[in-house]
Amino acid sequence: MFWNLIKLNLLFCLFAIPSGILFALSLFTTFGGLAFILALAAAFPIGGACAASMFCISKMIRRDPGYIWYDFKRKLKENLKQAAVPGILCTAFLYLQVFMWQYFIFADPNIIWILAAAIPLLIFGMVAPYIFLQIAYIDIKTSQIVKNSLLISFGHAGRSVIGAIAGVVIWAVFIFFLPDSLPFSPLLLVLGFSASWFLTLLCIWPPVDKQFSISETLRKQQEGND
Repeated sequence: MFWNLIKLNLLFCLFAIPSGILFALSLFTTFGGLAFILALAAAFPIGGACAASMFCISKMIRRDPGYIWYDFKRKLKENLKQAAVPGILCTAFLYLQVFMWQYFIFADPNIIWILAAAIPLLIFGMVAPYIFLQIAYIDIKTSQIVKNSLLISFGHAGRSVIGAIAGVVIWAVFIFFLPDSLPFSPLLLVLGFSASWFLTLLCIWPPVDKQFSISETLRKQQEGND
């Protein structure tokens, strides 16, 4: 499983790094506005990569045999179009969070700014994983997926909150211990995203699986094929 998480992380980074580089240019160069727009345009495949990653990790949790390269490629191709807009919007939200923390909260820390950033971030962390899980498994309209995600995340608020916190703990520890943590930054490139999603899905997969009978449906399909 460890090596599969590394493979999955590297695959996701192939699609996420171009947008991330452009966003960094928007923060630290004079091409801020243009670079930010280009960063969002480059985020087009990120949603599909998220859905493909969620699918592969959920297979690991189900202990369902699979091949990371094949499963990721197949799900990316299947979900690229539907996941594009959610992926761009989620990427934009996270970029704006980085901007807010860097230029407002760290510059002038106070409880109002912290809450203004932290509460939306928590809600995002509760809801977003459900969106990409459903895109990976269920063929319904995006608007219904978003509605389902809100209902499930708040209907299982305990699991959702724990999943959201588990998903950011690796990154939070890294940021908290900067600059001492900089030597460990390569680990984030090879494991940061997939390990975070794995921890999140350990918490939220059971209600999704139960709500949509995913494992049961897949089992019946497998029996039918046999």
